[in-house]
Amino acid sequence: MARSNSSRKTDNIAAARRPQVRLPPLVPYDGGGLEPDGDYDGVRFDGVDLADESGPGARFMDCALDGCAIDRTELVRARFIDSVLTGVRGVGTDLAGASLRDVEVVDARLGGVQLHGAVLERVLVRGGKIDYLNLRKARLKDVVFEGCVLSEPDFGDAQLVRVEFRDCVLKRADFSSVRMESVDLRTVAELDIARGVERLAGAVISPAQLMELAPAFAAQIGVRVEA
Repeated sequence: MARSNSSRKTDNIAAARRPQVRLPPLVPYDGGGLEPDGDYDGVRFDGVDLADESGPGARFMDCALDGCAIDRTELVRARFIDSVLTGVRGVGTDLAGASLRDVEVVDARLGGVQLHGAVLERVLVRGGKIDYLNLRKARLKDVVFEGCVLSEPDFGDAQLVRVEFRDCVLKRADFSSVRMESVDLRTVAELDIARGVERLAGAVISPAQLMELAPAFAAQIGVRVEA
């Protein structure tokens, strides 16, 4: 069961509380296929091919998914609690409306993941690459993206509270209509914002990032910069 750190402050910004997942002894997955509203407690999915499986509303508690394929896996409204997903890979995974609490996602290789309307609380995404991550209208609280590549992530109309982007790459990020509170972007290795630069109120950036974003800020308020 995970126990989270208490919230702390760094340079006047509240830092995210990271998950601390300690898994109990696990039982191997029986290979029977995912079930709608299935209940998976203390299960290890080791290299399992879950492509095209359907488990809407399923609950995963104290679980480990290691090297699993989740192409087009339907997990709408699924719940992941105190779990670790390592090396998962797939395209078109549907996690719309899902809930992730005290979860670690490590070295994932994913594309087109649907997490719109999802709730993420105390989640660590470390390493790996996720293309076209859909987090529209999602709620993120105490979430850390660390050392990963997010290509064209969509945070449109999402709510971000105590979210940290650490040593990661953000390519063509969409922050349209996003709401931010204590969002730390200072150590992003590459910050490329396609839309929503005007919605960065509530975020902290570095002086170097401010210089890089200055043309976008000027364009947003209608200022021309000429030598």
